[in-house]
Amino acid sequence: MRIVLADDERMVRTALRAILESEPDLTVAGEAVTGAEAVALVRELRPDVVLMDVRMPEVDGIRATETLLRVMPDPPRIVVVTTFENDSYVYDALRAGASGFLLKRVTADELVGAVRLVARGDSLLFPAAVRALAAEHAAARARPVPAAPWTERLTEREAEVLRLMAAGLSNAEISGRLRVGPATTKSHVAGVLAKLEVRDRTQAVIAAFESGFVAAGRPAPGP
Repeated sequence: MRIVLADDERMVRTALRAILESEPDLTVAGEAVTGAEAVALVRELRPDVVLMDVRMPEVDGIRATETLLRVMPDPPRIVVVTTFENDSYVYDALRAGASGFLLKRVTADELVGAVRLVARGDSLLFPAAVRALAAEHAAARARPVPAAPWTERLTEREAEVLRLMAAGLSNAEISGRLRVGPATTKSHVAGVLAKLEVRDRTQAVIAAFESGFVAAGRPAPGP
């Protein structure tokens, strides 16, 4: 599994590299100091995962994420790395297409687990933090956002699955909650992603909050 690190702090990159390369299945393919360097390096190396700092000189992580998802036909999974979980940059990066975010204070095991998680196509979500950021973003808007057209296309079960996704439940947890098999849950999740026209679960959850389908100001139904 090949990874690119994008962070303007050498010590951060050194620490991340040491942790990741201590694992036999992980390799740091390259490092970038700015968002512009990250875009060029990722397009050249085509890694599986990018750990992207949100605050970098010249081009920040948000613009770099947007660019990579726009210009690459099969872009890598991008995980935003940040110091503060309530940073508005994090929410903007998730809206731009990042698959999740990590705090720089995570443990080595959490870092490795997160990289493996997103590499296999899952999303790295922290529902409470995303909900708080979504609420802050909604409060800053001048007027309510009209209901998204996809809300009427979802079946009743798909709508229920989306609410559970927004609560942070995994497919296995959703299966247990709804008392259905894993294949059925996977099919419902795929239906949600297709009808919302989004790439992954993170984007589906962001869309649910942005549209008001799930109220950002209060917790979605949990387990």
